[in-house]
Amino acid sequence: MATQRQLPLFSESSENATLPYPVNVASVPQRSPFRYPGGKTWFVPTFRRWIASLKNRPRILIEPFAGGGIISLTALFENLVEKVVMVELDDEVAAVWDTVVNGDAEWLANRILTFTLTREAVEEELQKTPASKKEKAFQTILKNRTLHGGILAEGSRFIRYGENGKGIGSRWYPKTLAQRLISLNHIVNRIDFRCDDGLKVMMEFAGREDAVYFIDPPYTAGGKKAGKRLYKHHQIDHEHLFMICESLVGDFLMTYDEAEEVKEMARRHGFQMRLIPMKNTHHAKMSELVIGRDLSWFDELPLIRESGTRFSVKKARKQTS
Repeated sequence: MATQRQLPLFSESSENATLPYPVNVASVPQRSPFRYPGGKTWFVPTFRRWIASLKNRPRILIEPFAGGGIISLTALFENLVEKVVMVELDDEVAAVWDTVVNGDAEWLANRILTFTLTREAVEEELQKTPASKKEKAFQTILKNRTLHGGILAEGSRFIRYGENGKGIGSRWYPKTLAQRLISLNHIVNRIDFRCDDGLKVMMEFAGREDAVYFIDPPYTAGGKKAGKRLYKHHQIDHEHLFMICESLVGDFLMTYDEAEEVKEMARRHGFQMRLIPMKNTHHAKMSELVIGRDLSWFDELPLIRESGTRFSVKKARKQTS
């Protein structure tokens, strides 16, 4: 019998490697069937480094706002954790993950492969009342791949011009989508998916030492409108979320839009912050906040201390010595 190669517990990339910012998402394996607004494919290299920096290997990853699920899927495919708990309140997105977890990924893949995409065919399909959860999952993927920016929230419109002028079909890659869905069968038995309130599920696991959390909430703090525009379920008690994070026994990493209200909450709860460069879907350079208990492993970007001031780790150490 041939011996199987033992996969590494952590990613083989160096914990101390300097990452190029903004990260080129083309260099990150695409695992999710979703084209998700606000997705975190660009954050994957930083997530790997965070996991590698932990003293003890976590057993469970909790993702309370899973969305397209790229972080959870990466954690499983790269054996960074044993299992994930993916939580998503949006019933359409949940239908896709439920379909995958319930063993119907191949059915969904075949439905995508056999669908002839035209504007008329899409409109006709989306007018139907889905007869089952897996039919609802197909409609969700269809909407996600043909609506502008993949946005499923009310008011979203079809792609007009799209990539290379291909219009509504510019983001419809049936073979690629089918392959991604079928590949999920390799890790599906390690996914605990829940269509539920992410904060409630966090509290369920709060006392576990072997659990860690990747938290990417809708960006509505400080008057930000992105979350309201992009997601059906955008209302969240941000202060309550920070209180839960403070109560967690396991470690967490949180991402937020840069807003002074968020920074003040992080300071009140004793968390560290860094700004990480990224590019949005229009390739404009932006920054997002990364928040955690200890970000010393993330030393190529400056810590944020007081309002409007950033201190590098070396400078902060010099000032306190």
